[in-house]
Parts: sequence; C-alpha cells; structure tokens
Amino acid sequence: MTIKLLQLTALTAGFLASAGALAQDYPVRTLRYIVPQAAGGSSDTLARVIAPRLAEALGQQVVIDNRPGATGIIGSDLVAKAPADGYHLLQAATSHATNPAMGVKLPYDTLRDFAPITLLSQQPNLWIVHPSLPANDIKGLVALSKSRPGQVDFASSGTGSSQHLAGELLNVMTGITLTHIPYKGSPPALVDVLGGRVAVMVSTMAPAMPQVKAGRLRALAITSALRSQAAPEIPTVAQSGVPGYEAISWQGVLAPAGTPRTVVQRLNAELRKVLAQTGPRRQLAEQGYEPLSGTPESFDTYIRSEITKWTRVVKSAGLQASQTR
Repeated sequence: MTIKLLQLTALTAGFLASAGALAQDYPVRTLRYIVPQAAGGSSDTLARVIAPRLAEALGQQVVIDNRPGATGIIGSDLVAKAPADGYHLLQAATSHATNPAMGVKLPYDTLRDFAPITLLSQQPNLWIVHPSLPANDIKGLVALSKSRPGQVDFASSGTGSSQHLAGELLNVMTGITLTHIPYKGSPPALVDVLGGRVAVMVSTMAPAMPQVKAGRLRALAITSALRSQAAPEIPTVAQSGVPGYEAISWQGVLAPAGTPRTVVQRLNAELRKVLAQTGPRRQLAEQGYEPLSGTPESFDTYIRSEITKWTRVVKSAGLQASQTR
C-alpha cells in the first residue's frame, strides 16, 4: 500500500469517525428552524405547533427564524449553504417545487442541495373575496371575470406559490383572465384584500378563516378535491362548476445536503412522533391542515413528482418567473 493511499485511508477513517461522533452526540446545541415565509402566515402557524414539540423531543431549543421573500428562495438559500450538521432546518412549502417549475433562476439546486427529512402536512387553499365584490361563488367570479376581461385581480403569497398556480389553474380551466398580483407572503396580501385594494385572493386556510368567520371576507370555495373538515360548509371548486380542479399546499422539513444519515433518521423519527400526537393533530386539523409524515425517501419522491406536475401547469398557462412586490 502506498504512502498516499495510507494517508487517504486514514483521512477517510477520521472523517467517518468524526461524523459518527457528531451523529451520536446530536444535538448538543440550539437548532435553527428557518421558515421562508412571513410571520403570521400559514407556514409560520404550522412551525409554531411543530418547533416547540421537536425541541422537547430533542432536549434542545429550536428557534424559529422567519426569512420571507422571493417565494421562499431567501430562506431556502440560507439552509442550502448552511453547515450540514443538523442544526439548520428548512420548513419548505409548495414553492420549493413550483420555483423550479416556473423556471426561476435559483442560487441552489432544489434536488441536490437539500436532504429531505419528512413531509409534514397538506392544506387546501381557499378562494376568498372582499365583501364588496359582486360574486358569491366561483361561478359568479368566473362570470364577473368574463364580463371584465383582465380587470379582476387576484392576490397570492408570491409568484410561483401554490396560491398563484391555483389561480392560474382556474384561468386555464375556465378560460378567464384573472390578473395575478404577487406579494411577499400571505399576511401583506391579506391586509390589502381586507382593505379592498385587491378584491380576490387565493390563501391558505389558517390566516383566512378567522377573517371569513368574522364576516370581513367571503369564502367562495376550497381548492382540494374534498371538502375540509375544518370548514365543511365551504364547497370545493370542483363542486362549484369546475370539475377536476385541485390545488393544495404542502409543507415539509429539509436539511442541507450531506447531513449525516443518522441525524436525518433521528429528526425524521422525532418529527413523526410529534405528528402522531393527539394535541398537535387536533391543532393542525382546526387550522385546515392534514398532518402527514413518511420516510426521507418518500418525501424526496414527492418533491420530484410535484416539480413534474407544476411544470405541466406552468407550460399550459404560458407562465414565466417574475419579481414579487
């Protein structure tokens, strides 16, 4: 055996030993849980249910760090470039798959630069309008848009988000021309809809339902294939005259690529335990979430399938990436 080969063998053995020690001792300090959406939005609501229980399970503090902007790209990039030691986690959402589907120029590779840990949940979107809009259901919105081509706007949490594509899917399936107005997250978009500056919005359920229940906004329809247990009185878009329509949001946890396998497995196991608890499941169900979990491998497969699905929608709608406001 040559000297160089001996040196390489020793270096490899040392690396594996240090990685094994890292995984065995993990965690020994605070974890940074990055949410690439604004505080108060749907993703943030989910994080504040998950993070405290993950901290309890791991015996270390888990600090939520909201890094909104560019439809999740800013926060995602922080995690992609963070040390692969298990102390930087990303709560990714649907935009993690729709950004590459939109052809957005990303500072990271969506598939190569992250280690999937687990899917957390799915949540339907909600079509909501300001009470002043003369439309009480999806049929009314479609009719209004056809009478005013290009003059009816709809807000979303950002270009390429599941809410944006839910709107574009309605355009494609009904032949209308609702004009997309992107925001840096759901909270600022919701503020403008409440103020009547934009009349229509596609939103996740968590931030929208309190406003609907208070009568400040009107819910037209839900975007899932089935009605939500959290709001069974709201019909689906498919039930409202657009058969086959479905557009849901999802959330999951990722770490930087190269994170030790044993660390990924530990995080996966603890998160799955959290999602199996009655308390979190009840809290999430009340917000319109469907708690989910699975293996890192199944989450990786799911992300890939979502990229494929939304790439088809983007091509059908003739969309391209643009800046959010």
